[in-house]
Amino acid sequence: MPKRALAQKRPFLLLSIAAALAFYYLRVSQLPEFYLVPLKGSAVALLAIYAFVRHASPDARLYVWALGAASLGDMAIEIDVTIGGLLFFLHHVLAMGLFLKHRRPATGIHSWICGVTLICVPLAGYLLPYDPDAKLQTALYALSLGAMAASAWASDFPRFRVGAGGLLFVASDLMLFAEMGPLSGTQWPQLLVWPLYYLGMFLMCTGVIQTLSKRDPQLRAVK
Repeated sequence: MPKRALAQKRPFLLLSIAAALAFYYLRVSQLPEFYLVPLKGSAVALLAIYAFVRHASPDARLYVWALGAASLGDMAIEIDVTIGGLLFFLHHVLAMGLFLKHRRPATGIHSWICGVTLICVPLAGYLLPYDPDAKLQTALYALSLGAMAASAWASDFPRFRVGAGGLLFVASDLMLFAEMGPLSGTQWPQLLVWPLYYLGMFLMCTGVIQTLSKRDPQLRAVK
């Protein structure tokens, strides 16, 4: 019954989950990259469509643009790492714009989480890669990543969905950074990067859109 309700009321979420699972299992098959690249991009693209059809507010539209940039980044990074990184940088900036618009005062442990994220993520981006030429570039990207995750945690969206989603995104990229260093040649990045990334994006998307729908029910595109 819950699955049928999800398929009827939120079909794009169900299709997104199916695309994410299909990519995870088919990437080790003999399926040509011609099919795998769009399949990978479709997982987050379908989250963007879900966000677009669920709420018509400017905030939701801004997040749709962020998801679109991430979807293009998922595909581009398979062809050119620099272009993919720039598209994810754009995602982080757009998402951060939304989260800062809905920020709440960070106090106590939450301010520490934000501070540690802001400092440690770019530091890890610099320290983890072994290639000296990659360190600065990775650290600059990681600065935008850490700022996005910290602003997600500091926003007034549900912390254990949107904030946690941002931190899962960080964990995924830290695995990628480590693949250029201490985890090079191991299977851990191959096993964990995509699930951590997709789960983070899923939690952030559903947390943002469902919260906006509750706050401004008159702007729901689908009721």
